[in-house]
Amino acid sequence: MRFEVTILGSSSATPIYNRNPTAQVLNSNDHYFLIDCGEGTQQQLLKNGIKAQRIDHIFISHLHGDHYLGLVGLLSSLHLNGRTKPVNIFGPPPLKEILDIHFKYSETNLRYPINFRPTQNQFSELILETNDLKVETIILEHRIPCTGFKFSEKKKLRKIIKEKVEELNIPVEFIPMLKRGVDFHDKEGRFYSANELTTEPDEPKCYAYCSDTIHNWAYLKDITGVSTLYHEATFLHDMASRAKETFHTTALEAAEIALKAEVKQLLIGHFSARYKDLDPLLHEAKTLFPNTKLALEGNTYVI
Repeated sequence: MRFEVTILGSSSATPIYNRNPTAQVLNSNDHYFLIDCGEGTQQQLLKNGIKAQRIDHIFISHLHGDHYLGLVGLLSSLHLNGRTKPVNIFGPPPLKEILDIHFKYSETNLRYPINFRPTQNQFSELILETNDLKVETIILEHRIPCTGFKFSEKKKLRKIIKEKVEELNIPVEFIPMLKRGVDFHDKEGRFYSANELTTEPDEPKCYAYCSDTIHNWAYLKDITGVSTLYHEATFLHDMASRAKETFHTTALEAAEIALKAEVKQLLIGHFSARYKDLDPLLHEAKTLFPNTKLALEGNTYVI
C-alpha cells in the first residue's frame, strides 16, 4: 500500500539552479493528487515518469505565480491529449475566473469537465473524502489568502493471517468480513475469532503540506502528530527579518514548528534563489529537529 510524495519543484518565486517552482504529487494507493502547479510541472511529471492523465485532483494553495502558473498549460495538455474524465480543482475562488478567462480568449472548449471547489481562509474544513483518505485545509498566514492541505489516511482493515485462513479453508468471499472483524464459524459449527485469524492494521498516516506562511502557531493544532510535515523554509535564520517582511519562514522556524507539533518527519522546501547550496538550511533545521530532509526534486519520500 503506497502513501508517498514525489517532489516536482522546490524553488521559491523563480526557477534557478535546476530547481523548479513548487509542485508535488502525492500517491495514495496509486491514486495521484497534484499539490500546487508551478511553471515546469508538466516537464517534471514527464521526467519522473508520472502520467498526468492519472491525476484526478489538483490542489492550489494560493495565487502567487510560483504555485499555479503551470496549471493552465497542464489543463490544456490534458485536453489536447484527449482526456474526457473530470478534473477536480481545489483552490482560491479567483482561480476559477483566471481559468475561465484563459479558456474564453483562447477559444478552448475543454473535452472534459472541471469541477472547481473554492477554498477559503477563515477556518479549516474537509474538502475531499475518498475511500482511502480525507483532505482538509490548513489556514496559513501569507501576504494573500493561502491554505495548506492535510491528507489523512482512513483507518485500514485488519490483515489476515494467510496460513491460518488457508488451513481452515475459509471461503474467499468471507475474507472481507474477517478483515472487518466478523468472527468465523465452520461447517461443523466451530467458532474462530476474527482476532485470531487477523492482525492489527497499520496505523493510518497523515501528510501535511504547509506552503507559504509566516512563522506562527495558529495552525499548530491542524498538524500536530502528522507522519510527515512539508513546511516552507525559504531562508536561513540570519534572514529572519526578511522572512517576516515577506511572510515566509526560516529553516530554524520550520524545525521549531515540527518539534512543537510532534511530527515524525519534516521535509523543508521553497528555497530562496539566494541559496545554491542547500546544506546550510538542512543543518540549521536539524539542530532542532534531527529527522529533517530536504525536499529535493525527483525524490520520493515515504510518508
